[in-house]
Amino acid sequence: MKKVHILGNGPSAVLLSEKERVERDGKMLICNIPPFEVQNVYACCIVDFKMMKNLHKEKINLDQYKWVLGNRPKIYMDQNASFYIKHSWHIREFYTTVPKYCGPRPDVAATNFNCGHFATHYAMTKHQADEVHLYGFDSLMDHNMVSMTDDVLPSDRNNTSNYKLLDVWRPIWGNMFKEFKDQKFVIHYTHNNPKIEFPDNVRVEVHGKKK
Repeated sequence: MKKVHILGNGPSAVLLSEKERVERDGKMLICNIPPFEVQNVYACCIVDFKMMKNLHKEKINLDQYKWVLGNRPKIYMDQNASFYIKHSWHIREFYTTVPKYCGPRPDVAATNFNCGHFATHYAMTKHQADEVHLYGFDSLMDHNMVSMTDDVLPSDRNNTSNYKLLDVWRPIWGNMFKEFKDQKFVIHYTHNNPKIEFPDNVRVEVHGKKK
């Protein structure tokens, strides 16, 4: 069985055990800036302009990882040739696929397709994962939009913007679960009361809360 582990930026990312942060059965993908050190990472997934601009300005450093870059990072690289050349050795590949169910126009769809969606879709298609394990995907399970990346790169997290994002992001997950109906999703969390209905190929592995 091919497994891929994906580390998101929500508080429940800490459910990834100390042992699994070093070694695990399957590849590891991380989203944006990991909330803690993880070893043997296959790639860091990046989808937005803000991350690229801050990498370019050297406000953040992800030199220890290889990168998989999405639609908008590719645009950024195309517009900043010297930066692209400098960091070309970091790039495993560009993954510019954006499912049609993410939005009515390509630009809208790419904006709606967040880093967690991107990493999961990439794992299912490019790595043909039989099973993906998701850590730190709190917005699926609670009204929780806290991102540990915000400790480094703050975002607008008022209630209005949070609920708008939830209304956009959750249906994309539902469609992705349907798209990969023959593959399995395992969500690691502290309870089994999701905010959307999960099909049979999605299960929740419940952990005790970590202090």
